[in-house]
Amino acid sequence: MIIFKDSPMKTLFLFLFILSAYLCSGQTQSEMTSDANGKYISADSALNVVYHQVLHMYAKDSTFIENLKATERLWIQMRNAELKLKYPDSDQKGSVQAMCTSLYLTDLTNERIKTMRVWLQGAQEGDACAGSAMIKKK
Repeated sequence: MIIFKDSPMKTLFLFLFILSAYLCSGQTQSEMTSDANGKYISADSALNVVYHQVLHMYAKDSTFIENLKATERLWIQMRNAELKLKYPDSDQKGSVQAMCTSLYLTDLTNERIKTMRVWLQGAQEGDACAGSAMIKKK
């Protein structure tokens, strides 16, 4: 057993011991599922924020808004179809299934956020393929 008198070394040893106990502690499947679900909820909330920001930014362009809403409805259908494709027998994957589902939904949602941010960030001036994205202001 290592014995340290009151010293910085004792404090450091205690800190490293506590840190290693924290880092090495395993999570239960329920905790991992809860963490994964929390990440999905966070990503979904972030997507909703970006979506509403785009709606606000382009509010005067009724054609864009109509197309955005239609695209978002279709994206949700595609996301759900992708999930079903990846996990067709969701009841047969055991306790890890809910975690895997949340992780996959998080990935798909984060990709959608990247796509949606194009309309917030704008395109470079001179980008002939910018489409409906506004041009960035200098």
